[in-house]
Amino acid sequence: MGLAKLNPRQAKDDLYEQFARIGKVISHPKRLEILDLLRQSERSVDEIAGLTGVTVTSASAQLQVLRQGRLVQARRSGRQVIYSLADEAVARLVEALQETARNRLAEVGELLRDAFDSDALAPIRQQDLAARLEDPNVIVIDVRPAKEYLAGHIAGAISMPIDDLVTRLHELPRGAEIVAYCRGPYCVLAPQAVEAIRNAGHDSVRRLETGLPQWRAAGLPIDTTVPNSA
Repeated sequence: MGLAKLNPRQAKDDLYEQFARIGKVISHPKRLEILDLLRQSERSVDEIAGLTGVTVTSASAQLQVLRQGRLVQARRSGRQVIYSLADEAVARLVEALQETARNRLAEVGELLRDAFDSDALAPIRQQDLAARLEDPNVIVIDVRPAKEYLAGHIAGAISMPIDDLVTRLHELPRGAEIVAYCRGPYCVLAPQAVEAIRNAGHDSVRRLETGLPQWRAAGLPIDTTVPNSA
């Protein structure tokens, strides 16, 4: 019995229909925000709801759409359902979408200028920071929540969550070069940290131009151990 003749047009239509499924899944701002958060660490529904400012019911519904699109996966931990990205390809998809929007949409540039133009110094490039990780005069602080830090951080970085930063400013040595980083180039935590540290009298403080996902994607040193404090 011979093989049924393939209809090239129908095959192509079917393929692009499947490709379009992914576009439909990510065509919602909250779902994109959820994917970006899951690039940092796995999270429960309650955590995602709190971080994205929606109800648990809404967060659960958005996660179900992402799961149906095979972009996230879930596991049970007691009574909680914990979500994570399906694989690194999903992280790269989010990164590519953000970069395309930044390059093609003037509105993105305007929003970024409004958010980050208060920087007194240009952000430090990740290649430049990587070359100075062994410099004892450079203090790298991770201002993301502790859970994200424990899931992976720049090698040697100190955990100083933004909510605890003001009470821990005394731990930062005077005269050191301080670099703050957070979730990525569109995260406001590092700029907030830079402003708070500078207001406390530290002159040499900058933010990293990227964040942990981009650092990891570049193959730069990542650690899951907890170094000594400053």
